[in-house]
Amino acid sequence: MVLGHSRRLAIALFVMLAVAGAPIAPAIAAKPPNAPLNSTDGILKWINAYRDKPDPDGLPVVVRALSQLQAFKDAETSGAYIGFIAGVLGANPDRADKLIGKMLAIDPADHWVLVRAIAYSGLPNWKDLLSTFAERMPMRRAMIDKYLGGELPTLDQIDYTPKTPGMMDKVRKVLQLTDDSRQKPLTMAPSPELIDVLWGAYLATGTYKPIACIVKLLPLAGDHDNVDNLTTGSAAKFTLANNAVRDLNLLTMLKWADKHEPKQIKVVLDDVIETADTVDTVRMRKESLAAIDELKQKGPNSKRELTGWGQVGQGALSMGCVVAAATGQVELGIPCVIGGAAYSASLQYATH
Repeated sequence: MVLGHSRRLAIALFVMLAVAGAPIAPAIAAKPPNAPLNSTDGILKWINAYRDKPDPDGLPVVVRALSQLQAFKDAETSGAYIGFIAGVLGANPDRADKLIGKMLAIDPADHWVLVRAIAYSGLPNWKDLLSTFAERMPMRRAMIDKYLGGELPTLDQIDYTPKTPGMMDKVRKVLQLTDDSRQKPLTMAPSPELIDVLWGAYLATGTYKPIACIVKLLPLAGDHDNVDNLTTGSAAKFTLANNAVRDLNLLTMLKWADKHEPKQIKVVLDDVIETADTVDTVRMRKESLAAIDELKQKGPNSKRELTGWGQVGQGALSMGCVVAAATGQVELGIPCVIGGAAYSASLQYATH
């Protein structure tokens, strides 16, 4: 199947997830902060090398170049860039305002990336920063107001255990026996795009915090009731294993985490670590595809429980992501692994 523009962009975007520290050409590594980076290839190499040699002053140059290359045109493939910008801002609180000011010189239509990155930065004064720069991003005033008003979630509000509706939940909903008027806490649903944001933050900082968030999503890989949970969990599992094959620091982090996580996480993390140690990502890819294929053929477990209930709760489920290519892109000529959105394929799976 011929890749569309957005899919090619997604694959190019997640070249940055080659976290194993593949050798960077001296010419790229030696560029001063303000050197022009006018190709996606050069930008992604710079980003990939960043955590080993942080260069926050180079961030505005890179963001402006990405905007010129229309890298922010598709929100679904911008997650890792947003996470990277957020990570750099969070790691540099004393100069965050100056970095933001320099990044404003991009296409105003792309200012949404900066708004989200500021909100995701984890800075204690992120709301003050949004308020300060709101007048200079008038096209995104509505988005800014929603973040300031607590109507849009941040990375501190990830829902790691989204509830999968069972048989009776579906029956109650169809029969309108549920009370939807109760105020529910604002949370961020797990998704491949969220995983991309977290990988971007890791590339900016090299710290365990974003990895810890991905690790907490691992139990979703065993959810055979909800296709979104299954595919998000599979993406978390596969990208952790694939990246840890090349990034030994990441592998060390995962082995440390394995000693401290609860059983429901540890059982999946054990498989991730073994896969990375043995470089057996092909097996993991096949197993993920098999689990997804079973869901395609048989439907969610909770739906199977509804066999005797006629058409209650039936409908098509959209498959957000499945395992795709893994270890490299010949056309780009540099190593890569697939992150959440690039892990995705537009396949439709029905529950009937």
